[in-house]
Amino acid sequence: MLGAALTLAEFDAWAVASAVWAARLSARERASLAYAALRSLEPEQAEMTAATVLRAAGAPMPPFLRGMEEARFWASLANRAELKAFALASFEAMAPRDQTAFLRHISEIEVAA
Repeated sequence: MLGAALTLAEFDAWAVASAVWAARLSARERASLAYAALRSLEPEQAEMTAATVLRAAGAPMPPFLRGMEEARFWASLANRAELKAFALASFEAMAPRDQTAFLRHISEIEVAA
């Protein structure tokens, strides 16, 4: 599959190779293949490639008009690590009074769920 994808050098060939690897290789084998491929790249290229695979949203843009709507849109694009990092950093940056209000709000949501 690797040879075919390299020879064809088209997105569809790589997509098929990925599907075949998912069906035929173990998770450990696929992780090893990904590790080796990422190690062959310059650090910046490896980071950009991994971010693309993980669907990283990058840093949120400053809100233009509708802060909450834009924050929710960014969150819909962010991966798990980004969501956790920005949630914690945002919480830590809040004034104590706002932290208390936030904790109260999420406790009410949890109870309602």
